[in-house]
Amino acid sequence: MASDKNTVEIAGNLVKDPFIKTTHSGTPICNFSIASNRYRKSGDGYEKETSFLDVQCWGNLALTVSESYQKGTPVEVKGRLKQERWTGGDGRNQSKIVIVAEIVVKQQRQERQTEPHNDWDHQDAGDRDDSIT
Repeated sequence: MASDKNTVEIAGNLVKDPFIKTTHSGTPICNFSIASNRYRKSGDGYEKETSFLDVQCWGNLALTVSESYQKGTPVEVKGRLKQERWTGGDGRNQSKIVIVAEIVVKQQRQERQTEPHNDWDHQDAGDRDDSIT
């Protein structure tokens, strides 16, 4: 049975140093968060919208990220989305979406962007005339 398409590609800066742990069988897992900025038109100017995203990587990639990257490192992450589910201490069901990284690449540090660099960066999906139907 074929899986549905589940891919994500996003760029941002690490919010804090990566945290590494291992499974009971010894497989390394690295967790980190990135902040990704988007600029949208607001009146006569642009407004910055920041999303904070949790990322997880496994195996050799986990070791590389934990040893080579730190808070503030600009990265591009390619992977898939995964919904983690658990029961909280109060008995209520909880969940969150994380990115399971297959590729993490260090990016060159760029000048701070105060305006979008293309039309996609400042239009809301509902405002686009080329949206997918």
